[in-house]
Amino acid sequence: RAPAAPPPPASAPPSAAGTARVSGRVRLAGSLPRQPGAQETVFILARATEGSRMPLAVLRRKVGDLPLDFKLDDTLALQPDHRLSGHAQVTIEARVSSSGDATPSPGDLIGRAGPLPVGSTGVELVIDSAW
Repeated sequence: RAPAAPPPPASAPPSAAGTARVSGRVRLAGSLPRQPGAQETVFILARATEGSRMPLAVLRRKVGDLPLDFKLDDTLALQPDHRLSGHAQVTIEARVSSSGDATPSPGDLIGRAGPLPVGSTGVELVIDSAW
């Protein structure tokens, strides 16, 4: 008989048990400072509410895909040691980049939600203001 697996470390947030994701829907507000083109890039990302500003997970789509159901999880991490499962709360951001660049710049459009517990579902994320 195989020994039982050890319990997760006490410092691990509950999200580490397989629910390390945040999901919902992102859309454009009815009134915006500018009207984005269908081919402009949309970045949907999660950031830790405390600590590093580096995104924990990033999804890249086009404005023409909106409204869009999204799911951010550890498979979308930029670095293996900087993931959603290592945090209890996150802020979700959606940004329309007119340049297609990941670095925010004037003229970008943005929407935010949070702080939210990791594991949240049904998040309504509305891109409604200028950067």
